Parts: sequence; structure tokens; C-alpha cells
Amino acid sequence: MTKNGGKGGGRLIETEILYLPLELIIQILVRLPVKSLVRFKCISKSWFSLISDPLFAKTHFELTAAHTRRIVFITSTLDVRSIDLEASLNDDSASTSPNLNFLLPQSEYNLEIKGSCRGFILLSCSSNIYIWNPSTGVHKQIPLPPFGSNVDANYFYWFGYDELTDDYLVVLMSDDPNSANFLSHLEFFSLRANAWKEIECTTGTHFPYMNSCDDPRVGWLFNGAIYWLAFRHDISMNVIAAFDLMERKFLDVNLPDDFDHEPTNCGLWVFGEFLSLRVLDCHNDIVEIWVMKEYKVNSSWEKTLVLPIDGIPSQYFYPLTSTKSGDIIGTDDDTGLVKYNDKGQLLEHRSYCNDPCGCQVVMYTESLLSLPGDNEQA
Repeated sequence: MTKNGGKGGGRLIETEILYLPLELIIQILVRLPVKSLVRFKCISKSWFSLISDPLFAKTHFELTAAHTRRIVFITSTLDVRSIDLEASLNDDSASTSPNLNFLLPQSEYNLEIKGSCRGFILLSCSSNIYIWNPSTGVHKQIPLPPFGSNVDANYFYWFGYDELTDDYLVVLMSDDPNSANFLSHLEFFSLRANAWKEIECTTGTHFPYMNSCDDPRVGWLFNGAIYWLAFRHDISMNVIAAFDLMERKFLDVNLPDDFDHEPTNCGLWVFGEFLSLRVLDCHNDIVEIWVMKEYKVNSSWEKTLVLPIDGIPSQYFYPLTSTKSGDIIGTDDDTGLVKYNDKGQLLEHRSYCNDPCGCQVVMYTESLLSLPGDNEQA
């Protein structure tokens, strides 16, 4: 406290410097957006250390993950735009422009988004594989798989998190189209072990699964496993196949009993807290939404919504996620976003991409999380 007095009994001026306890500072910072926290790292060494702490990042993610989901568009020239899920599609103030500068030296981009998990996005670019956090700029290149060496093979990458070991896994399934049996081969890369590992089944190193959906976004992360539509050659049946990331094993989920649609017109997604199916019916200009109300209970499948798509110029809709209010957001063939309410009424439609080659689109959650290992870069 400072006291100043002038001649003849001047005013008393009191200045008091307030200090907040560290615990209170942490409770305030841990609830702020990632964008603000990245800026606040420059305030002092102590704030830099605090915000960079893995425990702080984990606590921040657990508190804010449900409120900071975004969709990112990436063009063939690596222009990037990120849109807030909870904002209006016409609210440009809710969008940001992350950069992919670490990819720019590559002459041939051929960029493909393979998945997202806990704020990280898995990218395949010019035969290289990267994991990237668009919120912080942290990225990491991972080595190519040693087992999948067949140049004619079809490759499907997925990305997930093993909560038991606090590890991120890049999962690769490949099948040889020249093989008479179309058997698949599975391997995964552990970021914590920094190594690829082959998965074997009881009959050897191959699995009887083949991707049955033409859409490149073939796998969805849900309930600790990666799900995709597959055809099992050993039983000649279409199923929803799943790879459990913690137990490192497969399980099957049956399609609805009265489901008579071709898998090539279908796709998986996560609707709120439920595993869901979307079906594109081009003849009737609709998309059907099926939901598994009770996990792994086949009789719980229910067709919950029918969305008209005749109001969308492309007459295509691929649902990505739902907002906190229950609205459904998806893409119109990778150039823009479409929003429906929970009654199936079209609310908004906006194009974000003028690239003639189309855009890569994925949903992610803002996070400060880092990756296992010491070779992370920003």
C-alpha cells in the first residue's frame, strides 16, 4: 500500500496490489478456450510452464471437450478453415484459419484426412503419415508401416486412443485385390512405443474382413473401438466390424434385422451418444438415420429420422455430428456444411470450398494435449 500526501493536507491515495492464489489462477485458466491459452503462454515463464503442463492440458480437455468441437476444411492447395459447430453457418467470426505450413515443401500433396481423436487429426500426404493438432500447431510424422508392402493393396487408416495405456494408435488394414480370398492384414502403430506391430488372429495373420463402403471416411471412433462397415467372407455377411483399441481384438455388431439397403449407400457416424447409420436414398431424395439405442443389442436399432435432401443443390448429405441443441451437421459432398434440426427440417446450408478438386473434411475437438514421445514439433 502506498500513501501520498501533499502540502496543506492533500488527499490520501491508496494503491493496493492484489495477488491471486495459484489454485484460483489454475481454476480460471483451465476453463478458457485453447486460442486464449496459447496467447497467454507469452505472459510469463510461470504461465508458460503451467499451460504447457500435460496434467493441465488433460484437465482442460476433460472440462471443455464437449463445448469446443469444430469442423475443418482442407483444400488440395492446403488452405484450411475451421468452423465452430455451435455457431451459425453464416457467422464468419466463429471461424479460424489453422495452417499446414509443415507440409508446404512437398511438391505433391495428395492430402487425405484419415481420422481425428482428442484434438488430433491423422493426415496422409505424399505417402507420408502425420498427426496434427490444428489448435496448437503441434505435429508429428510417423514412420511408414513395415508390413504393408504390397503396392497393389487397398489401405484403410484409422486413428484412436487407448485409455488404458494413455496411448494413441494408428491402425492400418490392407487387403490384396489380387488375392482369391480377399483376406485382410492388420497392423497398428503405437505412439508410446514408437513402433508398428502386426495383429494376428487365431487362424494366422489375416482377417476375413473387406471394406464394404465406397466412402473414404470408412471408420468411426466410438466407445473405445473403431467401427466400419465390412463384408465377412467366411460367413458371407455384411456386418459392422469393430477393432477394440484396448483389448486389440475384433468384434462384430449386426445390422438392423429389417435393413435392406446396400452398404455402398450407407455409412456410420456417432449421433449424440449412439452408434448410428445413415442411408442415402437417391431415388426418393432422402437420407435415413438409424440409431442403436442400446449398445450391441441388435433389436434396439431404430429408424429415427428421415432427412429430405432435395433442398441441397448437390442432393447429397453426409452427417458428421450433432450440436448440443440436437441439430445435425454434415457435408454436402465436401464443399460446404448443411444443418438440420432434430425434426428433420433443413435450417442452413453454406458452401465453404471453391476448390474444383473438393475438400477434405473432418470434425475435431480443440485441445492443448500433446503426443507421447520427445519429438513433437510446433
